[in-house]
Amino acid sequence: MPTGLRRHVRAAAAGAAAATVWGLLEPLDVKLFRSDYRDVALLGKLVTSGRGWKAAGYALHGANGALFGLGFEAVRGRSGIGPRRLAVGLALAENVVLYPLGIVADRKHPRRGERHLSPLWSRRVFAQETFRHVVFGLVLGSLVGSARSGDRT
Repeated sequence: MPTGLRRHVRAAAAGAAAATVWGLLEPLDVKLFRSDYRDVALLGKLVTSGRGWKAAGYALHGANGALFGLGFEAVRGRSGIGPRRLAVGLALAENVVLYPLGIVADRKHPRRGERHLSPLWSRRVFAQETFRHVVFGLVLGSLVGSARSGDRT
């Protein structure tokens, strides 16, 4: 596989893995932040009304993570910033830019108010989302950084 393609595949896989770690962490940070909001529920309950919402949510969140990983790789190729610092910075920037869409989700999500879909527009959820984005960035940056340092071809 060509080196450039390999880097992009690794970045996409690292992004999907980081998004999965995020989803697995949600039940723990719910207790830390005393907020029942979960991104996996937001995505999964958007596309299905049945019991499969969790699988759908993880799939969509993983796909979003993979796309973020590709964007990260494009920026990383043009930046002299270390992978973890860059990944955390980009993840936090995404959080700040996209967080206002929570107002739309609070009003328009077809299953708003259900379990794990508490209102997004609050300081508590913003802090929770900030924490999740930091974790995502650290995992993504670590995975991409370790893959690159191990790639001597």
